[in-house]
Amino acid sequence: MYKLDELKELVKDFSDVADFLVIYIAEAHSTDGWAFTNNFDINQHRSLEERLSAAQIVVQKEPLCPVVVDEMNNITAIKYGALPERLYVLQAGKVVYKGGMGPWGYSPLEVRSFLEKMK
Repeated sequence: MYKLDELKELVKDFSDVADFLVIYIAEAHSTDGWAFTNNFDINQHRSLEERLSAAQIVVQKEPLCPVVVDEMNNITAIKYGALPERLYVLQAGKVVYKGGMGPWGYSPLEVRSFLEKMK
């Protein structure tokens, strides 16, 4: 959850210039899929209720911003090319920053640099 810690730092440092939102999408490393050690025990979501339940893990970690859940047809993940994870900055409804595909392109430091220019 080090990535969530980095997000929390961004929220603390830039809440005066940006609103933050976590969109919980399909589980990229489900226990019954492409799992790795030391991950949460989450199976691939088969219903919206399962996805909502899994998102509660993020909520319990107190991300300091709202957490919403993608629909089961994964419309948000598809439209934003977000699987397995991706960072975006939107301004006035338009994408002004599009991060690389995670996990290797996931860079909160890049977002930090971008937001510093907005201050």
